[in-house]
Amino acid sequence: MPELAAGPPTPQLRRVLRLQDLVLYGIVIVQPTAPMPIFGVVSQEARGHVVTALLIAMVAMLFTAVSYGRMARAYPSAGSAYTYVGNALHPTLGYVTGWSITLDYLLNPVISTIWCAKAAGNFFPAVPYPVFALGFAVLFTALNLRRVESSARTNRWLAYGLGAVVLVFLGYAVRYLLGQPLTSAALSRPFYDPATFAVGTLFTGTAVSVLTYIGFDGVSTLSEEVENPRRNVMRATVLVCLITGTLAALEVYAAQLIWPDFTSYPDVDTAFVHVAGRAGGPLLFALLNLALLVATIGSGSGAQMAAARLLFGMGRDNTIPKRFFAQLTANGTPRNSVLFSGALTLLCPLFLSYQLGVEMLNFGAFIAFMGVNLAAFRHYCLRQRDWSAANAVPPLLGFLVCFYIWANLNMGAKIAGAAWLAAGITYGAIRGTWNRTPGVAA
Repeated sequence: MPELAAGPPTPQLRRVLRLQDLVLYGIVIVQPTAPMPIFGVVSQEARGHVVTALLIAMVAMLFTAVSYGRMARAYPSAGSAYTYVGNALHPTLGYVTGWSITLDYLLNPVISTIWCAKAAGNFFPAVPYPVFALGFAVLFTALNLRRVESSARTNRWLAYGLGAVVLVFLGYAVRYLLGQPLTSAALSRPFYDPATFAVGTLFTGTAVSVLTYIGFDGVSTLSEEVENPRRNVMRATVLVCLITGTLAALEVYAAQLIWPDFTSYPDVDTAFVHVAGRAGGPLLFALLNLALLVATIGSGSGAQMAAARLLFGMGRDNTIPKRFFAQLTANGTPRNSVLFSGALTLLCPLFLSYQLGVEMLNFGAFIAFMGVNLAAFRHYCLRQRDWSAANAVPPLLGFLVCFYIWANLNMGAKIAGAAWLAAGITYGAIRGTWNRTPGVAA
């Protein structure tokens, strides 16, 4: 009997990334400067308790980070949340999760492009906004068309540079505060101020401060390109949350000591820049403006890398057109997926507002977070019948916190997110791809 001809080999990504590459990649997506843009909003919502809000949010995100890491051990695939939920819960739920988290990853470089274009316009107001938007969209795409090792090197230098800016700010902050008559009450006020503390307002601020950590899950999308993914993805995901939370707490603690009156910022959206100006004058004011621009470039580029890997994972399973999305170049880059994400990054900033983009991003992100927590609970507790606290507590608490945050998104984000989900479900039903179990790389 003649042997059957072997089909074309399944495309595979290359395992070249180390633990430090993953951690630096995650830090760049989240950004060492992550709490700075939202500092003013959180300060007002939490009535001055930004540090406490950030630390509570860090604990909440650590639960979800543990679930991501544990699921990466079970399913070391580029598909991330899509793969975890599809295998541990149900293929249809995996498809819905993949479609939701795709919204997150595709919109992150979009809102980064919008912010960068507007920030660059502050330096060069004569240049039209669409020109800057085109330039940054092309930059993000060009960075991600290179080999992943090159992107890892870029991420490393971005992390070093942003870390240096944070250190410069903290240095100026210490010098400024040493010249101030700080009492023990003043030093403890960023954690707890009896005059303004209220549980309700604290948790309102906590819900906003969770944005500081959005993007940590991007580490798991590189599972197929990691050395020893069953160990390193878990470690990297948790380390990214811990490092981000520690840096964020230091930054906002110093900022609140420098500017204790949370009702008097000249501009709430750029409050941290004004804090920097008080501590270090015009030079530090300009440096922080530039640093936030560079940080957003790193975040947008890193998010586009994650989006391309997610599209590749879904394309390889033919959930979306395999012929286009599952193609790899000779150097292991999912070129078509990068170009697709780049096209959206180019077009969407022309008609999407920054605020709506951020809110829609949260809609997709928290659906994925809830799904991964439930997947971790089912895989380890129900399937493997291991009811230890380490297996049961983090995913259950992670799910409850994420559901609370998702339920409190504004109605505009829910409507836009529901429209995206409806489009995805319709597409999956027509193609018959929404009930396929995601593949897992060997």
